[in-house]
Amino acid sequence: MSDSPQNGPILVVIGTRPEAVKLAPVVQELRRRGTREVVVCHSGQHQDLFADAIGSFGLAADVALDTMAAGQSLPALHGRLFTAFGELLERVRPGTMLVQGDTATVAVAGWAAFLSRVEVAHVEAGLRSGDKWQPFPEEVNRRITSVVADWHFAPTPGAVDNLLREHLPASHVVLTGNTVVDALLYLEQQLAGAPPPLGLDPDRPIMLVTAHRRENFGPGLLDICAAVRRIAVAHPALQIVVPVHPNPDVGATVHRELGGLPSVQLTAPLSYRDFVGVMVHATLALSDSGGVQEEGPCIGLPVLVMREVTERPEGVAAGAARLVGTDQTRIVHEVERLLTDPAAYASMAVRRTVYGDGLASARIADILLEGRLMRPAFVPGVA
Repeated sequence: MSDSPQNGPILVVIGTRPEAVKLAPVVQELRRRGTREVVVCHSGQHQDLFADAIGSFGLAADVALDTMAAGQSLPALHGRLFTAFGELLERVRPGTMLVQGDTATVAVAGWAAFLSRVEVAHVEAGLRSGDKWQPFPEEVNRRITSVVADWHFAPTPGAVDNLLREHLPASHVVLTGNTVVDALLYLEQQLAGAPPPLGLDPDRPIMLVTAHRRENFGPGLLDICAAVRRIAVAHPALQIVVPVHPNPDVGATVHRELGGLPSVQLTAPLSYRDFVGVMVHATLALSDSGGVQEEGPCIGLPVLVMREVTERPEGVAAGAARLVGTDQTRIVHEVERLLTDPAAYASMAVRRTVYGDGLASARIADILLEGRLMRPAFVPGVA
């Protein structure tokens, strides 16, 4: 594709809530400049969660696709997405398609755009675990997207290195920082001085727990729940917030194993605004989420990562996150360490800019609208 900005609309394709959160500040920036039409499409994944997340930024979908069916398999979902995106590209005729991350929506939309000879710009490009099964299927989704993308907006120097090792053109790999930092700082500023949501007591410690990874289904999730139960019993003053993922494989297990514990608050998925409200007041987070790994270091929230490998090693290397896997003894030990060792806690609870400085969206808009960076590339460090 040409290095110069395309003439057609920028089609921003979003599937899940994390994509909505990470692309909302980019849409805001593109529309603020107003030099190209921006069309926001929701693929149909995470329907209610999508509307809430993007609504937190004053946005809504311009186009909504009907691609979800009860109980459908991943191959069936991919087939429905391919058909829907093929028809959408014919109607909108974009100059650029903008996608983010590593979901089915991202991989299929990027591939469909390639087949239609539409420029593809990939936000959060270059994340790699090195294991195609962890996380599944995200690791392969992002590799596929890198193959078809024209612009690769990398969140960290490590992601840039991954892309260059795959022989992608250096002129089209841009170090931007992660747009989740833009989104988080935007809402943190809006929530300044507000009490924590859910009736949480700001004078008592809070632990946020999120668990939804496919590779943790079954024994892994049971071990996570057992660890949380042990922690709740040992620390009754600790307020434990568990937003339960809508996947029924997760919800049934979590409610069976953790329901009824007085210090554990099981909630429906939180609005992103409330989720940020919990994070900014939390003492620590126990999570298998990619987003929490990025958000925690930004606000000085220690994150214990319930995975054996991560495609986001920067937080671990900086000391802001620690890999603990799903072994319940290991999880309990690491939580105990943070709750009882002030020095260990203080070493993790530092605001760090390892994932972004709040200007990622502006850099992406520079490339898509001006064809070049108008500001320095992102440099990670300590806030």
